[in-house]
Amino acid sequence: MLRALAVDDERPSLEELLYLLHADPRIGSVEGAGDATEALRRITRALESGPDGPDAVDVVFLDVQMPGLDGLELARLLTGFTHPPLVVFVTAHEDFAVRAFDLKAVDYLLKPVRKERLAEAVRRVAEVRGAPPIPVHEPDPDQLPVELGGVTRFVAVDDITHVEAQGDYARLHTDRGSHLVRIPLSTLEDRWRSRGFVRIHRRHLVALRHIGELRLDAGTVSVLVGGEELQVSRRHARELRDLLMRRTTG
Repeated sequence: MLRALAVDDERPSLEELLYLLHADPRIGSVEGAGDATEALRRITRALESGPDGPDAVDVVFLDVQMPGLDGLELARLLTGFTHPPLVVFVTAHEDFAVRAFDLKAVDYLLKPVRKERLAEAVRRVAEVRGAPPIPVHEPDPDQLPVELGGVTRFVAVDDITHVEAQGDYARLHTDRGSHLVRIPLSTLEDRWRSRGFVRIHRRHLVALRHIGELRLDAGTVSVLVGGEELQVSRRHARELRDLLMRRTTG
């Protein structure tokens, strides 16, 4: 049973999160804190108590933007402890995701928090803590789930023009916009190689079928994908040209 601490300066959001955590059978106890300073005092007491002590905290569900000490600053402070609690960020803003995972966050939830998505975050925490994993269904290979404003949508792989690396995240680009997912670019490269995706740069993976132009200019190579010009690194240029030639002559 996990012992949790929820931190949010907005009372309605905190109460909703506490309600959802109480309803999860894997959460043995949960407390709330109205700001990061109060949370730090509570976590310090937990660390002094020890991992098996009566005041121990296993995981902190932490808002990012708060007055005074914010969530990212608190998480950074926790990295200085020997055995800090795990951190799950809960925020209305997608923009902090890369920095959050640089701080070794277990998960990153967007508000409004859905019960199903919170359950997945709790599953990840339990897994890190050594609890037996819960079986999950294999994902649909033709679609990728993405979160936008607390709503899960499914993006067709065939609609993705290119993918951009952003730390432990990848940004999927389509003709209708972009989506951030917590999957490394190298994982998508391996998964989608057979679907016509090719690495053109350490930061970019492109779908061959969406390449509109291959441009050569003064020794540099670039491609036009979805209306955006992307640089091709030297090490990938020859492979890309060969693949495009085979595609047009095959």
